[in-house]
Parts: sequence; C-alpha cells; structure tokens
Amino acid sequence: MFDIATELKKVFTEDKLRLTLTDRYAMAGDAGFYYLLPRAVVVPVNEDDIKKLFSFSRQHAIPLTFRTGGTSLSGQSITDGILVDLGKHWRGIFPQENGKTIRVQPGAIGAHVNHQLRSYAMKIGPDPASISAAMMGGILSNNSSGMCCGVAHNSYHTLRSVRFMLPDGNVYDTAVPEDYDRFAKDNALLYDGIAKLQQRISANRTLVEKIRNKYRIKNTVGYSINAFIDYEHPLDVFAHLLIGGEGTLAFISEAVLNTIPDKPYKTTGLLFFENPVVAADAIPYLKSTDADALELMDRPALHSVEDADYTPAMIKGLPPGTTAILCEYQGTSAEEVQAKIDNAFAVINALPLLSRLEFSTNAYEQAKLWKMRKGMYPSVAAVRAKGTTAMLEDVAVPLENLGKAVTDLQLLFTKYGYTNAIIFGHAKEGNLHFLVTQPVNKQEEIDVFAAFNDELAEIIIHKYDGSLKAEHGTGRQIAPYVKDEWGEDAYNVMRELKKLVDPGNLLNPGVIINEDAKCHLKNMKTMPVVEEEVDRCVECGYCENRCPSRNYTLTPRQRIQIRRSLHRLEAEGNKVDHDILKKEYKFSGMDTCAVDGMCATDCPVSINTGDLIKRLRRENHSGFANKTALQVARNFSLVERMVKLALRTGNMVNQVAGKHAMKKITRGIKTVVRDFPLWTDSITKPVRIKTTAVAVPDVVYFPSCITRMMGADKEDDMPVSDVVKMLCERAGVSLFIADHTTGVCCGQLFSSKGFIPAYKHTVNETINKLWSWSQEGKVPVLMDVTSCTHSLQTSAQYLTEENRKRFEKLVFIDSIDFAADYLLPRLHINQQKNRIVFHPVCTTYKMNLVQKLQKIGDACAVKADIPFLSGCCGMAGDRGFYYPGLTASATKDEASEVNGRYEGFYSSGKTCEMALSEATKQNYQSVFYLLKDTTDK
Repeated sequence: MFDIATELKKVFTEDKLRLTLTDRYAMAGDAGFYYLLPRAVVVPVNEDDIKKLFSFSRQHAIPLTFRTGGTSLSGQSITDGILVDLGKHWRGIFPQENGKTIRVQPGAIGAHVNHQLRSYAMKIGPDPASISAAMMGGILSNNSSGMCCGVAHNSYHTLRSVRFMLPDGNVYDTAVPEDYDRFAKDNALLYDGIAKLQQRISANRTLVEKIRNKYRIKNTVGYSINAFIDYEHPLDVFAHLLIGGEGTLAFISEAVLNTIPDKPYKTTGLLFFENPVVAADAIPYLKSTDADALELMDRPALHSVEDADYTPAMIKGLPPGTTAILCEYQGTSAEEVQAKIDNAFAVINALPLLSRLEFSTNAYEQAKLWKMRKGMYPSVAAVRAKGTTAMLEDVAVPLENLGKAVTDLQLLFTKYGYTNAIIFGHAKEGNLHFLVTQPVNKQEEIDVFAAFNDELAEIIIHKYDGSLKAEHGTGRQIAPYVKDEWGEDAYNVMRELKKLVDPGNLLNPGVIINEDAKCHLKNMKTMPVVEEEVDRCVECGYCENRCPSRNYTLTPRQRIQIRRSLHRLEAEGNKVDHDILKKEYKFSGMDTCAVDGMCATDCPVSINTGDLIKRLRRENHSGFANKTALQVARNFSLVERMVKLALRTGNMVNQVAGKHAMKKITRGIKTVVRDFPLWTDSITKPVRIKTTAVAVPDVVYFPSCITRMMGADKEDDMPVSDVVKMLCERAGVSLFIADHTTGVCCGQLFSSKGFIPAYKHTVNETINKLWSWSQEGKVPVLMDVTSCTHSLQTSAQYLTEENRKRFEKLVFIDSIDFAADYLLPRLHINQQKNRIVFHPVCTTYKMNLVQKLQKIGDACAVKADIPFLSGCCGMAGDRGFYYPGLTASATKDEASEVNGRYEGFYSSGKTCEMALSEATKQNYQSVFYLLKDTTDK
C-alpha cells in the first residue's frame, strides 16, 4: 500500500515535512469558507525542493497546492493533496534602484515589503486590507489590489519581472534576456501553444473587445487573459498569466515590482448620505476631485462597528439607510493636499449630504477611521449566529451602475433572509464587498446559498456586465461561473492554457478551471459551536504574524482551527483521530503557547487566544495539581530561597567547570525528565535587596521576585534594585523599600499556567503587603518588571471584597512610567549614547507604553530604535526555560534585525531581557541602566 509519509521521507529531510494530524488539520482551512484535509504538508526552502515536489507529484499523481499567508477567501489555498507551505521561508525583500523597484519572494509579508520601502518614500501598488498578514505569493497569485490602488496599480500592472518554475522543473526569469530564447527552445509545446492562443484571440475582434472591456473595472475571474493582447512574446504573456493564476500554472519563486510613491500627507473625512443609492450616485463626482480613496459603507456596516472605541460617536445617532463614504486625499506635501481638498469642496458642498465628519490631517484620527472600515468584515462575522459561516462576496460593476447594483443587492438580501448582511467596498472602482452569514450543516441550507449565488451571478454578469470577483480571486467559489461570465470562446482559451501547462491537472486542481458545476457547494467549512473565543474567530489569519510560536508549533488561528477539528471529529464518531489530535494538542497547542495575548493586537475582533489556552490549562488541571500549586504559593518564601540556592550553586558550577557546564548538565537531565528547565548563559545571580526606611516616601519600590532571584547583571556591578536606588537619589525622589519582600509575588507565575487557586492566594497576600507598605494607598507602588505591573493592575476580579476596595486606592507605577515621568524630568542627561535599541515586552503594548519607551530613548541617545520585527520573545515568564525552541524561534527575526548594530540594548522585563540576550549575544538590560549610564554620576 502506498504510504505518502514513507515516500516523502525518501525525498525530503524530516525538518521539511509536517505529517502529524495536528500539522494537517492546522492547514486544512484558510480564511475562506472551504475545508480540505491535506495528506501531507511540505515546507520547502529552495527551488531544488520545489523541483522535487513537482517530480513527486507527477510520479505519484498527487496534487500540489502552494500557500503563503492563507488569507485567501475563495477556496484557492486548500487541498486534499500535498499542501506546500511557503510562509515559513521565502521571505526575501530587496529594494532596488533607490526603491523604484523591489524584488520579493513569495513568503514576504506585504506590510514588511512596504516597511523596507518606507525610507525611499515608496510602496507597492497593491494595498489589500489584509496587507499586515497577506504574503507576496498570494498577493501576486490573486492579482490583489485593495483600497487605493484601483486597476492601474494592481499586481498585474506593477509587475516588472518574474522568476518561476514550470511543473516540468524548468526555471525562467523574464529579467534574463537569454531566457526568452531558452523558453522557445526548451518548452516549445507551451511556447507554440501560447502563440496559437494569441493568434486565435487576435482574430476574434469581439473577444478582444470583451477582454478590454472586462478589465476596465476590477476583475479576477478566470485567468488574466488580457496578457494575450497586452504582450507579444509568449514568455511575457505567460509571466502575466501567472498573476491571478492562483498557483494553478507554475511556482513563482521571485518577482520584481515597480513601486509607486508613498504619499506621506493625507486628509481623511466621512461623508454621509441619505441612502446607498444617493451615496453611490455621488461617487463619479467625488472621483473627479482626484480622491485617492472612496470607501462606501452602508448603515448595517456602520452599525457593526458603532460600539468600537475607534468609531466616531456620531455614528450611533445616524438614521436607518444612512450610507457613509470614507474619503481620502493624499499628496507629497501639505500644500498639495490642501490644494486638493480646497478644489474638492466645490464638488463636496454641492452634494446632497446628510452630514459629514470634517476632514482631518491627524494621523491618529485617520488610523481610527481606517480601522473602522477594515474592521467591518470580522466585526460582523464575529457576532454571527453560532454555527454559521461568514461568506464575504466581492463584485464590481461599471461605476454608472453602482447605485442600481446596491439596490438590487439589498433586495436580494431580503429575498433570501440575510437580515444582517452588510455592504462596503472600494466604491471609487465600482467594487463592492458584502458579507452574509449562512449555516451549511444541512442540504437545505446549502440549497439556499446555491440559489442566492445563481441569482447574484445573473444580476452582476448579465444585468450589469460586471465581475463576480473583483479582487479576491476565482478559487473554488466562482469556478462554476467563469464560463458564464466570460463566454465560450474565452473559457476555452483558459481551459486549453491549463491543459498546455498542467496536462495531469495536478497543480491546485479544482481552482479556476473546474468542470463540476456544483464544486462551490462542496467541501464547505462548517463552524461547530465550541467556546466563546473559538466561535467568534473567522480564521482570517491576521493574528499569525504576532504569535511567538508561529514558526515553532501553531499559530492562534491554528489553535482555534484544531479546537474546531476536534469537535468535527467527535461529531463524526472518529474517536481514533480525535484522541490522537487531542494528545498532540497538549504540546503544540497548549504547552508552547506563550499566552502573551499579542494575537489580540492585530485581531479585528480582539480575540485573545492566550486567554483560551489559560482556561484550557485551568480546566485540565487535576485537583492534586491545584493543591500542589497552592502549597507552593503558600510557601513561596521557602521556594524562593531554594531557587536562590540552586542559582548560586549553578553559577558556582559554571565558575569551576566552565561557563557552559550547567547548560550541558541540565540538557542531559532533560533527555530523561522532559519537564526539567534548561540553564541558559543569560541566567544571573540572586541579589540582596537593600532596604530603605523613609517616613514620608514619594514611592514604594516593590522588587519583583525575578529581580530578587536574578537581579544581577552580566556586565554591570550593580543589580537593578541598587540602580533604582541610585537614580532616585540623583533625581531627589524619596524611595521606600520594605525589609521583608522575600516570598511576595504578583502571581503571574500561577495565572499563566491556569493555577487559579494559587494565583488568588498569591495576589491577595501581595495586596495585603502593598496596602501596608504604601501607607494604605497614599504612596504609589513602583514595579520593575512591566509584565508584573500589568499582572497586578488586572488582578481585581481575583481579590477578596476587602482587597478589592484596597486595590481601588492603590497606584501601580511601571518602570517605564517611572523612568519617563518621575526620573527623566529630574535628571540631567549629559552622556548621551549614540545608538540604542529597545525590546518592548508584550505588556508594553497592552499598557500603551511604547511612546514613553521611545521618549526615554530619544532623551538618552542620538538614535533609539524599536525594531520593526520586535514581538513576543516567547519566554512567557519561565516557559522558555522548558521549551528553548520556542524562544529561539520567537526571537529569530528580531535578532536578525538588531544584528549587533547598537551600543546599548534595553527592555523592561528580566526574562525577556534574557531571551533577547540569548538570541543576539548582546547584554539586554533594564531601562534603568540606560538612565544610570547617561546621567550625572
């Protein structure tokens, strides 16, 4: 019997294979509403691996599907064959010609590409809403466009050159002149076939006109057959057919794109109209004012986000039917933008406006408006009825028909009972998105969706000569309608093209060309009711780039997908796979989740998968485990003394037997005892906290337990607690440090592991102590680790009634707040450093302290950087000691960006400093050391 795992291991090393049930179920779905379980997942690292995959596919007749970010919405990046995951590697980004062009690999995230171009004041043309998560492979293969790029600056029109591999293993690069002749010689059948199709199209004037007309508006239905009339040489034709080809023709290993100016000056406002038709009718007039963006949002769409903190308060009071247009003007100077808006007002003031939100040049206010617009899809999807699937449709019509099309869509919603449907989109280009939520668990429910789609196609294709997919790609969803939209002649060209390149139909089969008229109604993604966090998730994947374990085990989206898969397997009665998947989930889903909550930062509906995992840990703890943890909490003073003794002993062993001795010893123990913590080179010695007795202090200093146990520094003679005292003396701040801090802890150690009884005991004991030390809340409490500050600041629900009252009077000051607000104004910076770098710990973002961190850096250094690729280090308190692969993976990108180019390295959490020190081989220190070294001695 053929065993795919065995055969793949003959070709690839194990590090390139993902063969467990967890690996396969984690990749069974993407952001769309289809679901297929791959037989295997392969992670190639170079073109040689791709060539082997093509050969393996042909030899065993197993389909291949390439995936990068998995943000596709039409079912084009899933398979029941081999899924080729390009998101782990292939991340190259190389600006060229002073940013006029940029060379990218398929695994590069779109937002990262634009970051590399920022210093040149340029950006790529495509600007999809998912650009923070979408990767270039998908952006190119779907011919993505987006908010402002229109038709002119999409992937197709900004392509300079492309390097690709055909299914036969031949590689061509349109930037290499010799490849044109080589293509004609080595792939003569394909070359001649393309030339014949060109001739056939050119001879059919009706078809030529149809092609030109179809691409006057946004259109990603079928192949980009405009390439046949836009280019002459078959290699150029084929290169542009790959754009929007959804990975069905070849593998794109690299592309060079022409960039466009990134206009830094903007003014943004909201215009409100009585109803969608009036708003849509205003679009041509607004477009004539040279507006860069015109985003339409109907009243249900506005309602979906009206309670969000980023939405203007006036939205709530708008009457039914009100439709908004988010209008933005951009320029290379403030004067240019002002001139644009001045001219535009002559048109805007003549429109039948219901009201307006005045235009603003404030970047923060602009960001809130765009967040409102971008958050509509997931906001509605998140509150959909449990068990239903969110389906985001994407159509375009000629601009003169936009208002009538909106009316027809709303009538269609009413007919099919989609009472919560919303309409929004890039109205400047006649491009509308609309969201409906639909259960697909029963045949009669699928029948409703089928009838809706057929009627939608009739309206868009035949009534308005529009596109059923404007920018989201054909996929499985629209494949049955390609022939209807394009007609017999054009469809035959597409079908013959696919057969020329991929006669075995092994490259992403079923996508774009599919002879099954019902394929869009099969393999639909059911959404079982699981738990609150899981049920709200739409699997968009926006969270993944924030996750520290994304390249180690699972991402937040995948953790949620596995939870759903477990319920599906249970419903199917597949106990064998269910039990295997559940067992594997303990390590990949729960043990290696850092529960940092950074996933909620980019999640449009703020799902904190860390909270889900903490709850699952809590529910999985036995009574004995909770009692043991509670005993540890009650005897934490003894535990702390034992840990200090172990650390002193370990440091002595390193001094006697060599600096890496403890690392080798603990590594050996861990091979026998899996849950044994590993020693790292960044572990420092315990310190003795020197107490200070002050009758009327300005601040009470509570050194964290990690400071007490590892507060020494690798390169500085002073522990951080002594540095705090020194800085207070320099600044004239009166500081009180109690003489009995041993055993006092914020409780984060227990809360992150889900030991709630132990956490409750610990945090209540700590509040008791702080109440006394702070003179019953009269004196603020200084914390020296940001995550500990956050832990105490969010502990109210776990406190006794008496301690909750005390908590309300206590004031907790984080090290960053203290440095920026208490010390900096009182200190004289006279030894400014040249260039320093910060690692913002996760809670720095949650507590909105990044700006204050930058303020400290700007005062203490000529240049202070926060790496673009900085993220959670994966340490999660102590988790990195048990799973060092997690921290190594989490810090890899940030360490590469830092790359030793600084003279100072700073953060605000000891274990995070240790993780970054391990990754960069530099000494990360508390921000207090920065102030110490740059102020008067």
